[in-house]
Amino acid sequence: MEKALARPRQLTLRIGPAGGDGRYCVVEMIGEDLRKAGMASADAAALGSTGRILDATDILRMTQPFPPRRDAGLARLHAFLPRAGQRYAAERNHDRGPADRGNVSGLGPYVRHRLVTEAEVIRHVLDVHSFGAAEKFIQEQFWRTYWKGWLELRPQVWRDWLAGVAEARRRLDRDPGLHDCYTDAVAGRTGIDGFDAWAAELRETGYLHNHARMWFASIWIFTLRLPWELGAEFFLRHLLDGDPASNTLSWRWVGGLQTVGKTYLARRDNIRTYTEGRFDPVGLATSAAPLTGTPIPPPGTLPALPVADPTVRTGLLLHEDDLAPESLAGVPPLAAVAVLDTAPVHSPHGVSERVQTWVSGALADAAQRAGKAFGLTPDRLTGTDWCARMIDWARAAGLAQVVAPYAPVGPTADRLAALETALGDAGIQLVRLPRPYDRASWPHATRGYFAFKEKIPRLLTKAWREPGLCDSIGHAEETDGAAD
Repeated sequence: MEKALARPRQLTLRIGPAGGDGRYCVVEMIGEDLRKAGMASADAAALGSTGRILDATDILRMTQPFPPRRDAGLARLHAFLPRAGQRYAAERNHDRGPADRGNVSGLGPYVRHRLVTEAEVIRHVLDVHSFGAAEKFIQEQFWRTYWKGWLELRPQVWRDWLAGVAEARRRLDRDPGLHDCYTDAVAGRTGIDGFDAWAAELRETGYLHNHARMWFASIWIFTLRLPWELGAEFFLRHLLDGDPASNTLSWRWVGGLQTVGKTYLARRDNIRTYTEGRFDPVGLATSAAPLTGTPIPPPGTLPALPVADPTVRTGLLLHEDDLAPESLAGVPPLAAVAVLDTAPVHSPHGVSERVQTWVSGALADAAQRAGKAFGLTPDRLTGTDWCARMIDWARAAGLAQVVAPYAPVGPTADRLAALETALGDAGIQLVRLPRPYDRASWPHATRGYFAFKEKIPRLLTKAWREPGLCDSIGHAEETDGAAD
């Protein structure tokens, strides 16, 4: 059964002018100290006059834009909480279009960049619902965790994808027909009902419903017969929540490379049903032969990480993979803070202007919060010479050590690896700070997700060290997890 929703947990917001630029912001939230969750003036106009009290339905309508701020992410989380139980399980697969996203949380961009952490999301959900009622929502949150852990234990798969993108680009140069098909696909000019609309929605909003992502990938691979690596790259360039692990491995799964031999075929009747008649495509592939690729390597182990030395002069480096500096564990006393903008190299061939702008805004929000938390003025490191600038910053601050949130396998981790070498040559140590959530969960991603999900109750009750989380699930669930 779902828990009764107490009055202090209900979301009531009051909007007001944010300044002279025609934008509005949240100026009051009853029961929560969440302020200035920015929204576009168009959203404010649709919601009514200044000073109106908004309910959760109002907030959930504001799917675009996703303001790149932690408080905006928290506002959306609290708006969705009443729907995170059995209602989510019943409605989550329906793609009702950009104007109606109330059946999903819309938290992807915030969680992907950890403006809001996974542990926070789950903790707040379990404050409102029992584990049984919210089990499907919690399992879906763990998919991202599972994919990250799976790739962390097999980093070669990421390197193989990068090589595959480079080879697929060369194929486009050699094959005019393939090049034209690819160009039509990313522009939404295939004539396939649904697919073209999803391509446009992705480019214009930076978002797609998860079910639409699966349909899109299947049509890309099996109907259009385009290289899957380029489809994954297209997503990574445009998705605001484009996660290297989730994106790469989901495309592999659709193509039959992840669960070897098992593919996902987009079907006309399934699309018609779950878009509630909005799309009815014809001419889709009727079979899906698995793609071939290099064998999946066996899982490795998580790397051992040094502990930060609290006795030396230290700087904190923030990056787009973890923008919740206030909750990082193991941060020693700080002398300086810097923010590293790696969004331009987030994808092998760059990212969209929308993604660049959003990530830059999220970094600015994190810098502001870090400044308040640590009493320092953060520096912003951008440009192609960021590695040299980082060394100059560390030397100017007299640092012997730089600490940074741990970045999972992907472009940010690649940049941090290069930075670690450069800093080491300059006599400065780089220390990565892991989150207990990750270190507890990732080692279990050795097999498929269904084996992993059996561990979820055990992880919630025993493995995490996130304040307040273990108490939320209750001791009744403690023995539900499979043995290690």
